[in-house]
This record gives sequence, C-alpha cells and structure tokens, in this order.
Amino acid sequence: MKKLENKTVFITGGLSGIGKACAIAAAKEGANIVIADMQSKENETAMAEIKSINAKAIFTECDVSVFTHMQVAIQKTVDAFGSLDVALNNAGIGGEAHKIGDMSEHAWLKVINVNLNGVFNGMHHQLAQMAKQKSGVIVNMASILAKVGFASSAHYVAAKHGVIGLTQTAAIEYAEEGIRVNAICPGFIDSPLLVKGGISENKEVKQLIVSLHPMKRLGKSEEIATGFIFLASNESSFVTGTALEMDGGYLAQ
Repeated sequence: MKKLENKTVFITGGLSGIGKACAIAAAKEGANIVIADMQSKENETAMAEIKSINAKAIFTECDVSVFTHMQVAIQKTVDAFGSLDVALNNAGIGGEAHKIGDMSEHAWLKVINVNLNGVFNGMHHQLAQMAKQKSGVIVNMASILAKVGFASSAHYVAAKHGVIGLTQTAAIEYAEEGIRVNAICPGFIDSPLLVKGGISENKEVKQLIVSLHPMKRLGKSEEIATGFIFLASNESSFVTGTALEMDGGYLAQ
C-alpha cells in the first residue's frame, strides 16, 4: 500500500524546487495533488510531469500573501477531491540582501507577507477544513534560518522564526482534533531560490555556502521531499509540533 493512497495533498509553491519535488513524491505515493502557485512559464511543464505520475492533479492560481486567495484555493481543493488531508505551506521568496539599518520597509514587508503571512493565511483555512474532518496533517517549510541568524537576511530569518512559532502553537491547539502540525528546516538547497538569489551563479559565494555545511555540499530538493513524505504519512503518527532539521549538519555546529 502506498503511503498517501487516495489522500489529497495541497502544496503552495509547487511548480519548482522543493515544492515540486514534494508534489512528485506525494504523487508516487498515490496522492491527489493540488498545486497552488503563481502563474509562470513552468506551469504546464511542471503539471505535466506530476500528472504523468498521477493524473489526479490540478493547478490553482494563488498568491499566498492574499488571505482570500488561500480561502478560494482550499475550497477548490475540497470541491475537487472532497477533503483536505495534507497541506504543505512551502511558497517562499529570498528577498534583497541588506543590513537591518539599510533595509527598506518595502523589502521587509515583501518577504514577511509571503514567508510568514502566507503561512498564516494557508493554515487559517486549512485548519478550519481539517477541524471539520477531525483529521489532517500540515507541514510548514521553515529553514535552518528559523533557528539561527544570518547577516543581511533579517526579513527571511524573522519570517522563518515565526513559522516555527505558528507550527508549535497550532500543534498544541489542534492536537485533540486529530490534526498534526510540523515543520521542516532545510539547509541550503540547490534549487531555483538559490538561482534567483544569485548564489548559484557566483562560484565564490556558492562555495562559501557549501562550506558552512559539515557534509560540504548543498542539499537536494528530492532529499527534503523524503522528510515531507514521512511527516505527511502515518509513519509519523506520534509526531507533532516538531521542526525536522534536514541540513547536512549546519545546525549541529
């Protein structure tokens, strides 16, 4: 029996990177897939790849920073498949690199609105649906920077610290309703987010980032997906309120 057979899995930011890897992994485990993301040129290609594994997959355009967009996306999920069994709040952006004193209000709010408010918006509507069902699993994509600081990334660090707080609080509030809530804290992953941040193109910066991990390499999106499947499935039935570190040893230093 597949680990997510006939379960409905909702993923934000699922057209690329970690989100796409998690969607593919869930599809392989028999799940119905709902991808909530911004429209992009990757849409058709990514959805075709997911549907080639499990045809029961749909896309809904969604800006996670808009409260009502998330409400509509969750309703579309329930309308299409009848339930919401697993939600992965994965959508996120890196933001501009500045010291706090040099960071503009716009740059701060842009990251906070997506990386923190976006997770709250998702959880608000996901938890309401799961409470009706008396069952469900939520996984929030945090970061190693949810537990430590990182120069020139105050907006990202603050948002991801907030994600851990939301995760722990929701886990306590909804445990008796049959809902589990956990987070994943990846290290630096070789993904489109690094490309957008210019890290992949700068060999010196990339090597510096690699050197921060005791395993001396970047992680792979597919590796993070294995942690997602564990937390999404019954294999983690007694796990809630935790943050799974998948970081090549970064936080052990």
